[in-house]
Amino acid sequence: MLRQLSLAIALAVTTATALPVAAQDAAAPAATAANQSPQQIVTTISDDLAKAIEGHQAELKNDKEKLIAVIDDTFLPHFDIDYASILVLGQNAAKASPEQRERFAKAFYNSITHRYAEGLLNYTRGRVKVLPFSGDLNKKRTVVRTQVMLDDGKSVSVDYAFRQSKSGDWKAYDVIIEGISYITNYRNQVDAEIKKEGLDQLIADLEQKGSAAIDQLQQDGGGGQRGGAKQ
Repeated sequence: MLRQLSLAIALAVTTATALPVAAQDAAAPAATAANQSPQQIVTTISDDLAKAIEGHQAELKNDKEKLIAVIDDTFLPHFDIDYASILVLGQNAAKASPEQRERFAKAFYNSITHRYAEGLLNYTRGRVKVLPFSGDLNKKRTVVRTQVMLDDGKSVSVDYAFRQSKSGDWKAYDVIIEGISYITNYRNQVDAEIKKEGLDQLIADLEQKGSAAIDQLQQDGGGGQRGGAKQ
């Protein structure tokens, strides 16, 4: 089952993108000009991803940087890297300098993106079903629920947590797969690694080893496969 979850993991985790925060801010106005609701944003991401992937799988498989660019263009404008990275760092965020937080955010999400990017090559239109939204929009946390169809016909619950920015647009910051929070899962692993090696060493490992450092985090964290399946 863990191998079958790779598509769902890829769709979820690659909302965490590779570009620095400054680039994210520059891209946001064009993508959110219509001030879409969280549910509309998830639908837009699903549609745009299908347009970018379908018919280009072979090309993207042979050019990973182009695949990463697809992820950047599709997800980047809608994801709050700053806030998510602070949540992943947890209590360590208060002790980190602004430079450390920025370096961690860029290195961690770049590693995550490269780790799971190829899972998106299996994506086709209709893989994601956005479920009807109920309740009121909460500026601090609004959840959009989806079902991701796997190759064997089974579906996996993948939910996206959004918050409203000061400018009024909605940004995703967490993904919950089958009830397991991506933020919480990696926070536990990151916290253990920081206690063992320190934040600076963790950042250096992420910058130098990339996706291999994420694999090591999962191995050291024991339960990491709950939030990130091997492809």
